[in-house]
Amino acid sequence: MTMLTAPWLTGPARAVCQMLEDGGYQAWFVGGCVRNALMDAPVSDLDVCTDAHPETVINLAKAAGLKPVPTGIDHGTITVVLDGEPIEVTTFRRDVATDGRRAVVAFADTMDDDALRRDFTMNAIYCDIRGQVADPLGGLPDLHARHVRFIEDPATRIKEDYLRILRFFRFYAWYGDPDGGIDADGLAACAMYADGIDGLSSERITSEMIKLLSAPDPSLAVASMGRSGVLMHIAAGAALDVISTLVHLEQSVGITPDPVRRIAALGGDRDRWRMSNAMQAALDARMADLPLAEIAYRHGADAATDRYLIEQASMTQPADPDRIASFAHAAVQVFPLKAADLMPDLQGVALGQALKSAQARWIASSFTLTKDDLL
Repeated sequence: MTMLTAPWLTGPARAVCQMLEDGGYQAWFVGGCVRNALMDAPVSDLDVCTDAHPETVINLAKAAGLKPVPTGIDHGTITVVLDGEPIEVTTFRRDVATDGRRAVVAFADTMDDDALRRDFTMNAIYCDIRGQVADPLGGLPDLHARHVRFIEDPATRIKEDYLRILRFFRFYAWYGDPDGGIDADGLAACAMYADGIDGLSSERITSEMIKLLSAPDPSLAVASMGRSGVLMHIAAGAALDVISTLVHLEQSVGITPDPVRRIAALGGDRDRWRMSNAMQAALDARMADLPLAEIAYRHGADAATDRYLIEQASMTQPADPDRIASFAHAAVQVFPLKAADLMPDLQGVALGQALKSAQARWIASSFTLTKDDLL
């Protein structure tokens, strides 16, 4: 019997599970919290599942003096708030119908039914409040081998939700064994049904790709996406080889992974992507057609560093730490001229053009020209 120890087993979520058990129902942690705890990886979200139906969960929570919020009651999810911490409790479910984008679900009575509607074996491992692990589909061997494998038939799982194609590569980037290689059956199914990605929303595609490119080293996953034909549905014309070189350069100079840097390096057609305004602005800064020093001055040292690393990676050249350090100097420079320094001799458009020209000369001088020099 596999037992799990984790700090969250003694937190507020335990009390919610105890509430369900005291009412005569099952209560299991499932998904990412169990998977990551077993892999000694950070845990961010706690998901609880139960055979109690949503109305029962609400009644039990109220009777225990807790606050139930019907955040997803149509899908069987009630958020129970304890000590200010929200705990999502979802009734066991089974798929009734799927169309590749969303599923019609019905409540189920058993863990086995609930497990069969999940995507990968390592995501169908459960744990109760005592730390006892339940593995209805045999996911533990896959987890220990870091083998990302679809539950039962890969094609069936993919046709239920085509986003699982991208999740397959994302999970391989984060949890797969790079030496063991990607699951061949899963890869073949992803290649066969890659056209299904075209029906997904831009928001879902973008979210998955950002998560994938945030992995410490997503290069093998990206390369597999390219070989299987999946990447052409997301970023046609992307530069596959640059990512692996970029990751090496990041590691060589001690710079943490950043999805914006990797998106800029990947390139390709991103018409299907929908990034936030802040992320798009950061991406535009890294792709600006400007000298590196000017990028640092206008957009910050990080933007210039990212652009430099991308350029070096594209040429398979090493990164110079001194060059990177110079961007911090450029980023804090202050243009010594003000409009008042050129008035009243210049006004309007002529004033603006003179300031722009002077600033260009100042930047080209590596910020060495003084106010007197510029005047």
